[in-house]
Amino acid sequence: MHTIQNTLYVMTPQAYVHLENATVRIDVEREKKLQVPLHHIGALVCFGNVMVSPALMHRLADEGKSLVLLDDHGRFKARLEGPISGNILLRQAQHRQAGDAAFTLELARAVVAGKLKNSRSVLQRGAREAADETEAAQLTRTADNLAASLRATAVASTLDELRGVEGEAARGYFAAANLVVKPAMREHFQLNGRTRRPPLDRFNALISFLYAMLMNDCRSALEAVGLDPQLGFLHAVRPGRAALALDLQEEFRAVLCDRLALTLINRGQIGPADFDLREGGAVMLNDKGRRAVVTAWQERKQEEITHPLTESKLPFALLPFIQARFIARTLRGEMESYLPFVAR
Repeated sequence: MHTIQNTLYVMTPQAYVHLENATVRIDVEREKKLQVPLHHIGALVCFGNVMVSPALMHRLADEGKSLVLLDDHGRFKARLEGPISGNILLRQAQHRQAGDAAFTLELARAVVAGKLKNSRSVLQRGAREAADETEAAQLTRTADNLAASLRATAVASTLDELRGVEGEAARGYFAAANLVVKPAMREHFQLNGRTRRPPLDRFNALISFLYAMLMNDCRSALEAVGLDPQLGFLHAVRPGRAALALDLQEEFRAVLCDRLALTLINRGQIGPADFDLREGGAVMLNDKGRRAVVTAWQERKQEEITHPLTESKLPFALLPFIQARFIARTLRGEMESYLPFVAR
């Protein structure tokens, strides 16, 4: 059980989360493990087989606090929330602009550019820290390829063309990411291409879990400013898909999730014993591994960074909220174009 930025994460199997007066109480095998005032909690996130009392569900809905259910592996399952009170004028602008092909392409272009710049910085840092000159040169070469992809992004004339550029760049990036892993750890953390459902190696299992937590934060940020997380620009609209949250997530994947995954691996904070192999070749974080990753994720989110546009110091946890506001301002016409977060 952990609380960060007013989000309470419950990961213990068979835990029972319920309301006791004005507090949230968590019991495991009928023994109290945690009790916190309800007003300290902004959202409740439950992993796997966690029980939540109906009384607490009703109270969370009444107070505009969300309940998010993820499976054992961190994949999104469901979200419970009260009546939507988002800004209808902003949502009208969002739907109107989503029907404008030129606007959609421009915003999607900015999203991909932010992703490529941040991915490039991960590889450039890896090149600087590489002990092997050949590997450093290979990382630099891939970073240069991402610069070429950035130039291609600027001239892509359709969404499909833009998605093609992004897909090719992502394949090159993930192939090179193996070289950022310290040689001693590569036997256990080899990224064999990007695999998702299910992840087929430990590296993929680790970043998929981190992406799931980032996705929840991005969706919450969009809803907090009154945007519809289902209606995206880069990602196509599909039933049940939070396309705009996926758009917002792109610029943060490398600097928040991939970099943290590499740090955990290289420092030995996560190891082979933190994963389980399932039928069909699926690899998943086990309970011990999930706890280690969530703790590291919370600590990462508390770290302060100077936002390059606002020049203000803020914790990483607030970055999705800042960028969600920038999307809203762009949709309203208050910003000429969307400016993604780019790490320095």
